[in-house]
Amino acid sequence: MQWETVIGLEVHVQLATRSKIFSGASTAFGAEPNTQACAVDLGLPGVLPVLNEAAVAMAVQFGLGIHAEIPEVSVFDRKNYFYPDLPKGYQTSQMYQPIVGPGEVEITLEDGSTKRIRVHHAHLEEDAGKSLHEDFHGMTGIDLNRAGTPLLEIVSEPDMRSAKEAAAYLKAIHSIVTYLGISDGNMAEGSMRCDVNVSVRPAGQEAFGTRAEIKNVNSFRFVERAIAFEVERQIELIEDGGEVVQETRLYDPEADETRSMRTKEEANDYRYFPCPDLLPVVLDQAYVDHLRDNLPELPAEKRARFEGELGLSAYDAGVLSASRAMAEYFEGVKDVCGDAKLAANWVQGELSGALNREGLAIDDSPVSAVQLGELVARVKDETINGKAAKQVFQALWHHEGDSADAIIEAKGLKQVTDTGAIEAMIDQVIADSPAQVAQYRDAEPDKRGKMIGYFVGQVMKASRGTANPQQVNALLKEKLDALC
Repeated sequence: MQWETVIGLEVHVQLATRSKIFSGASTAFGAEPNTQACAVDLGLPGVLPVLNEAAVAMAVQFGLGIHAEIPEVSVFDRKNYFYPDLPKGYQTSQMYQPIVGPGEVEITLEDGSTKRIRVHHAHLEEDAGKSLHEDFHGMTGIDLNRAGTPLLEIVSEPDMRSAKEAAAYLKAIHSIVTYLGISDGNMAEGSMRCDVNVSVRPAGQEAFGTRAEIKNVNSFRFVERAIAFEVERQIELIEDGGEVVQETRLYDPEADETRSMRTKEEANDYRYFPCPDLLPVVLDQAYVDHLRDNLPELPAEKRARFEGELGLSAYDAGVLSASRAMAEYFEGVKDVCGDAKLAANWVQGELSGALNREGLAIDDSPVSAVQLGELVARVKDETINGKAAKQVFQALWHHEGDSADAIIEAKGLKQVTDTGAIEAMIDQVIADSPAQVAQYRDAEPDKRGKMIGYFVGQVMKASRGTANPQQVNALLKEKLDALC
């Protein structure tokens, strides 16, 4: 039997506010446990929540960024459940009237095709604390620093049909929220994580199968691996005569498997009701329009501009616009050197290769956009050739000079373009290579092109790599052909 996979994601994005969603406690990462949880976060008697306006603005910005409906009124509800890391016994969330309505996100797949994934809604809520199971002599510790941290939960429709599509969607969400500046998207620190809903059904069947929810997956790679395992598990279970149970599961990356955590709750298990301590949020049109007018250029728009105005290929435009940091770096290089294609080649080639080898993010590059732009400009105006340019890049990377020009001068890498000087080197190489000249002269004309490489190499060696390769090739061919 052929099976179809059905996937929906619930992405939790920590908003980049300085304080929590209902209190003034700090949201800074890395503080000592339980040093950033105030009376409001703990729900102590006599305290009242106050909504963080910045969180509201960030949620609306996201909605505008995915072309979603922005309801005039949204309401907070209490979601009741009892876990050790939820001291109030409830979470303040939005169930019935969320702040962001239906929208859509376009994803780009590996073959270059695109697909639109519908977003059902996005709602604001507070995060719970964190249970710590290490170094407690068999006991569990509770850190409530995260309690009350503002989250935007983005709920997709079940429109994805493969692990690749799910990962592409998650990357698209990451790109949008980081472009907007509403989250740092740091998945290692918990700033972005997702719950993955997976089910399978016979190909052609309209009704969905029973889904399992995989909680708190925190990397693009783990999303793909968790889905791959869960799909195989469900298919094997059904084909062996069993039934998939609606449940919550956890993904273990070390074992590369999902494990049952608990039976999946339904909405009525949480006994939602309107929060009595918070008024409805009412957004007037002028406020929404102001946020819309101040949106930055988002990934899809930037990609289209890179293709249309700068003449980049669809692939190059997609890679360079995938993250805000990458796009800004590329544009910095392009503005200095004045050549978008050359800038794209160097950013995606030499720079990205060095970053990957060192495990660095582009924000941590030892070579600034201005420095790389100056280097590319020297390649463009033929001050140096490609081989010398790579030497200059390595020198910049290892802080051996402040600028490409200074390194070129100090290392004597300026390209030799003087025809007379190149001809002198060529004449010497020809004089020193009688056997190779004889082979060239005796070869069929259509085979001489491959043989010229030896002479080019000798001339470049004599010039210590500084001779202009195009001139060397042209002059060598002219002189060697004259001997035939």
